[in-house]
Amino acid sequence: MRMRTDAIIFDMDGTMIDSMPWHAKAWVEFARRRGMDVDVPDLMARTTGKNGTECIVELLGRPVAQDEADALTHEKETIYRELFAPRFAEVAGFRQFAAQVHSRGLKVAVGTAGDAGNVAFALGHLGNMGFRPAHLPIVRGDEGLPGKPEPAIFLEAARRVGASPEHCIVFEDAPFGIEAARRAGMRAVAICSTHSARDLAGPHVVAAVRDYTELMNTDFLETIHVASA
Repeated sequence: MRMRTDAIIFDMDGTMIDSMPWHAKAWVEFARRRGMDVDVPDLMARTTGKNGTECIVELLGRPVAQDEADALTHEKETIYRELFAPRFAEVAGFRQFAAQVHSRGLKVAVGTAGDAGNVAFALGHLGNMGFRPAHLPIVRGDEGLPGKPEPAIFLEAARRVGASPEHCIVFEDAPFGIEAARRAGMRAVAICSTHSARDLAGPHVVAAVRDYTELMNTDFLETIHVASA
């Protein structure tokens, strides 16, 4: 915990925003509209953290042309945004915690498998709630990088903020994301909004909490070493 920390990298879905139940509901509705028989919990377990194209390949169980993958991803994510928008919520305490991170001089980035539409949706709603960071590097799943558990998204996030991987802490809610952090050589904090601490365990996981309120109550940021500028 006293290892130097220069940057915090947040996953988005299930970590910044309480969106994972709505992704599940969106898959249910997507399957209903298309007359598909989909085991949604199994699909979620196989795809959470993967990019849109990878999710569609898992769904269909076959190679998929990019234009078909893009169309199906757009359909599903549009359903997700329509369902979640009226009930939009952050993971409890996220905005306050992010403000504390900023006040301590840490660099911040987002590393998400989400696409441009979902990122704009999340930041728009968070902005309406007062979250308006001046500069927030965001690495998305539709930028041509492999999704999690591959480490590429997190490594690119670290590169964009000019931080070495070993000096980054990833905040994640999903097993693939926790594994991606390990492969990137980063420490991780498990946000147990949708998975148990056991599901998100690892030698690089320095804390496991239900939400940011719990994390702030333990004075987490005071326990990490932030290098002086």
